[in-house]
Amino acid sequence: MKAAWFEAFGAPEEVLQTGEYTAPEPGHGEVLIRMKTSGVNPSDTKKRQGSFQNLLDGGPVIPNSDGAGVIEAVGPGVSHARIGERVWVYQAQFQRQHGTAAEYCAVESRRAVKLPEEVSFETGACLGIPVMTAHRSVFADGPVEGEVLFITGGAGRVGYYAIQWAKLAGAVVITTASNEESSHYCREAGADFVVNHKSDDMVEQVLDFTGGRKVDRVIDVEFGANLESVLDIIRVGGVIATYSSTVVPEPVLPFKRMMFMNLTIRMIIVYDMPEEAKQEAIEDIDEALRSNLLLHRIDKIYPLEDIAEANALIDRGEGYGCVIVNIED
Repeated sequence: MKAAWFEAFGAPEEVLQTGEYTAPEPGHGEVLIRMKTSGVNPSDTKKRQGSFQNLLDGGPVIPNSDGAGVIEAVGPGVSHARIGERVWVYQAQFQRQHGTAAEYCAVESRRAVKLPEEVSFETGACLGIPVMTAHRSVFADGPVEGEVLFITGGAGRVGYYAIQWAKLAGAVVITTASNEESSHYCREAGADFVVNHKSDDMVEQVLDFTGGRKVDRVIDVEFGANLESVLDIIRVGGVIATYSSTVVPEPVLPFKRMMFMNLTIRMIIVYDMPEEAKQEAIEDIDEALRSNLLLHRIDKIYPLEDIAEANALIDRGEGYGCVIVNIED
């Protein structure tokens, strides 16, 4: 089969290879998928950069956890009725070597979710890390109807979906953006109020909008960098759900202040979400897809041989929306 892989950590143009690779066989409880698309996410590119130093101990890695395709074969323990299903895939390259950036991918049957006929394979490649992370961030601590949520980086891959999940569930959403284009995407997703996080009076703008009411929950893409201002706008007993802290990777916490505010800090990592939470997300995603309730934003689509360029785009932090690799010509 044709595939992309890396055998060393480093820059995408230096370590990513494409060519012929041995196709997998589906094991017990697995399905074999002929991949149509593969989603490239920051967590995938960070692995290529060496965020898990033992990742290559088992051999070369075919990257990417998300994607979409058609089931061509099943292993023992899986119904043959699944053959021919259009599916979206999540968590393909987690604690294993072979991800979705290949013509074929064998995964646990439960990680291949039926994709409605009306939904494209390109959209299917967006549904894993971005949509499931957003779902967990919004709903991990209970219903949000009537609550005020502050979502940082609302134009980002996760933030864009978090705004939509929160609005669908009846929340008031305040979000941050750094320019007019990103503000447009936040409003498109349904945000009630957009504030520039670079503004000196950001906190005052938020509290003016709420009439002085502090927010109930924060969903944060830059925990360390945003913490000081977040503490000024979150209520006592509030929740901060965070899935990234790139600018300040090892934040120092004002423990006493946070303790006396009785805050809950929830760290979100999609791979290790409880299985019940994954299933809840899948059920809500399926309903949203069938009812056409979610907007999906695809930034760029690359052919497999240009996967290094797709990775470089993610590494530079450029663009808006999901980055997709087409597996088939």
